[in-house]
Amino acid sequence: MAEMIHDSAIVDCGAEIGEGSRVWHFTHVCGGARIGRNVSLGQNVFIGNRVRIGDNCKIQNNVSIYDNITLEDGVFCGPSMVFTNVYNPRALIERKAEFKDTLVKQGATLGANCTVVCGIKIGKFAFVGAGAVVRESLADFALVVGNPAKQIGWMSAYGQQLKLPLAGESSAICEHTGEIYRLNGSRVTREVI
Repeated sequence: MAEMIHDSAIVDCGAEIGEGSRVWHFTHVCGGARIGRNVSLGQNVFIGNRVRIGDNCKIQNNVSIYDNITLEDGVFCGPSMVFTNVYNPRALIERKAEFKDTLVKQGATLGANCTVVCGIKIGKFAFVGAGAVVRESLADFALVVGNPAKQIGWMSAYGQQLKLPLAGESSAICEHTGEIYRLNGSRVTREVI
């Protein structure tokens, strides 16, 4: 299936959009962007030149993904969530040479209206609650909420909160998939079935 691009969207020459992807109303994709297969770009989305988006991502309405941001496969960006790419912006000072890289790893969820401050990594299948302000890198499967974002638990790849302490030695089973998650110190790993 070929990609679907709404008549009101602007896709600059040179942009790569993978098969099966959808670009909705009033969205702008810059010419250097690389977007994978089966990606949904909602209404009023902006994608910068130096942006890489993996397969099967969902970018909801009113999200801007600026230069130096990479989303791996299966990332969910909730409505009106915010990325930055300069740590200390000023209108009167040019800082394009100071853009910081931000990496959102496979399967992560960034809730509605959350903010991701540049220069960090969001771990695989991490879950950022709505409205959170993330200023530091997150571990795989971490569940964070608040401003500043604070870890309150762990999430399965399915999206179920796991019955695990924040640190120590423990294990839990995702009730939906039967997968086992093991906590070792402050790191969770998944045993794929």
